Amino acid sequence: MHASVFAAVFIALWVGHSVGDHWVQTSHQSCTKGLPGWRGRLAAARHVATLTATKAALLAPVAVLLGLDLSVTGVALGLLVDAVSHGWADRRSTLAWLARVTGQSEFYSLGTGAHPAHPVTAEGKPSAHLGTGAYALDQSFHHVWLLVAALIIATV
Repeated sequence: MHASVFAAVFIALWVGHSVGDHWVQTSHQSCTKGLPGWRGRLAAARHVATLTATKAALLAPVAVLLGLDLSVTGVALGLLVDAVSHGWADRRSTLAWLARVTGQSEFYSLGTGAHPAHPVTAEGKPSAHLGTGAYALDQSFHHVWLLVAALIIATV
């Protein structure tokens, strides 16, 4: 039973993450959450709060409709672990540091002017592209913690 509960919880959290990170997050939060000081911390906190609420709002009907036996403690602890890890990574300097210490700095800069092979037009101007290495590492980091959160929620 744990495996199917885990699968349902993970899917709900993953969808909630995608919706919360891309549709619910405001442009202001996205642009400000990585700034130093209280301005950045508050924007990150607002983003994490709405993101966590989105995940909870999607997890609740999944749990009810599928008859998942989830404990309040497990849900609260899983969402807390996910929220803390998400907030940590979204301060940006922290994830950039992690990329540096793991030897991923070049990939982190992929798609930006800082990367040695940054995308340019034939005229040498910055070229439009879909995503960056920083974004890919950010999402991958969040997915690991969604897995951890789903394991906690399914088993506690």
